[in-house]
Amino acid sequence: MNRRLALVILPLLLAVAGCTSGAPDDDPAPRPAAAERPSPFRDCATLSTAPTAAPSGSGTATPGTATPGATASGAATPGATASAAGGQALPELTLSCFTGGAPVVLREVAGPAVINVWASWCPPCRKELPAFQRLSERAGGQLQVVGVNSRDSRSGAQSIGEDFGVRFPILVDQGEALQRELKRNAIPLTLFVDADGRIRHIDASGALDDAQLAKLVRQHLGLTVPA
Repeated sequence: MNRRLALVILPLLLAVAGCTSGAPDDDPAPRPAAAERPSPFRDCATLSTAPTAAPSGSGTATPGTATPGATASGAATPGATASAAGGQALPELTLSCFTGGAPVVLREVAGPAVINVWASWCPPCRKELPAFQRLSERAGGQLQVVGVNSRDSRSGAQSIGEDFGVRFPILVDQGEALQRELKRNAIPLTLFVDADGRIRHIDASGALDDAQLAKLVRQHLGLTVPA
């Protein structure tokens, strides 16, 4: 009796297994390696060119904007940002561009600019990256949005760019040189740089959304960007 039952059940199990496994010809093609796929990010060739719509004198705080050293709420917080009266200059670092080409001297990145330090393994970074992409689209040429990919794998960074639609230029900092220069350990980290190349604010509060980014740009760079 048990032998007959086994002969009945076995074909049914094989039939079920065949439905779930699928035929090899029906499987989707494997995703090519990152090195074989075109980069989703823009090249870095124009980073030394000032934004086309940047207002003259935007390096000077406008009425109603926060002064250097202020947090997003407007209250001064020691160590939250550069404390020098005119802001801290960008560090003298040379970083490679994700897409290749000539290395980029960070101090020559033309402001106003928002520089976001991120990695694919960092959950808050992944959460906020789409907001930075939208900022780059909504800025209307008033500022540059630049990413600095820190201590990450090329495949991880490229996959995030592809999946989240990140298109702005990305610099590569595998040795965390920028974080060491700024004496900051955690990421995400966002620098708000004025037209004179001075850091007006460093934000390390966690994942930023559209409204927070628009507010920080207005406070520290004197620019109005739709949220």
